[in-house]
Amino acid sequence: MLVASARVSGTPNNAATANSNAPRRLGRFQLHELINSGGMADTWLVTDTAGRPYALRMLHERLRYSLVARWRFFRGCKILAKIHNHKSIIGYHEHGKINGRPYLLMEYVEGVNLKLLMARRDPLLAENVAQILIDMARGLEHMHESGFMHLDFKPENVVVTHAGEVRLVDFDLARPIPKKPKRIRKNPGTPAYMAPEQLMGKPIDHRADIFAYGVTAYEILTGQKPFPGAEPAEILQRQLDRAAFAPPRQLNPDVPPALERIILKCLETDPDKRHLFMAVLVHELESALYV
Repeated sequence: MLVASARVSGTPNNAATANSNAPRRLGRFQLHELINSGGMADTWLVTDTAGRPYALRMLHERLRYSLVARWRFFRGCKILAKIHNHKSIIGYHEHGKINGRPYLLMEYVEGVNLKLLMARRDPLLAENVAQILIDMARGLEHMHESGFMHLDFKPENVVVTHAGEVRLVDFDLARPIPKKPKRIRKNPGTPAYMAPEQLMGKPIDHRADIFAYGVTAYEILTGQKPFPGAEPAEILQRQLDRAAFAPPRQLNPDVPPALERIILKCLETDPDKRHLFMAVLVHELESALYV
């Protein structure tokens, strides 16, 4: 169900909002605060002519004439429009162009992305960690069952509200799940969360998201990435040889053994050894975490 609030992918950027050159009005929207600035778009807290709050995501001005950027932006909007009817997926209202500039109008809720929560060791994360792990998986399960894979699942793209609820965001790289693994040209994404088959440029499917989920869950529970590296080649090498890999319980003994087994299965190098579907993963998580 949609509510009169938006789910956003970051926290207010005070420096940006203090900029006297920042636009204050766009079409029928009043721009109040720059919530987040990402690689492709800015997200603003806005109100419409009736004073209702939303989050308005706008393609960067420098990308206005980039056909690839515009295509990805609108593809993400269209996918979100098909999958947003789930409590763990960002809410959708509309998308289009204002003054020739692509935009996406979303619901607005106050929240912080998971990367920031981890960086500041926010008690909200510790208090809700089991539910966050399950709700992230449920969001991906819904997306996969709707026929799409995220392909950029990472802490920055998971918003946690002040009530501890999860929202998946940013679907610019999302694609339909192929009938069989398919190679993707240019292979965009975030290397630290990409599966080995992605980093090697091999054919991929929804199981790449399962690997990314495993990386994110490992990082939440241990405070470290399972395969750190400054370059994609270094990350891939760590994924393949596992020489320096530490199981989660080695870094955090409080991780239940059953949960560790689930994460290790997500992080299998061979996609055939991972969970076949997110629904199976969700079921195992619920059993391991008694939810």
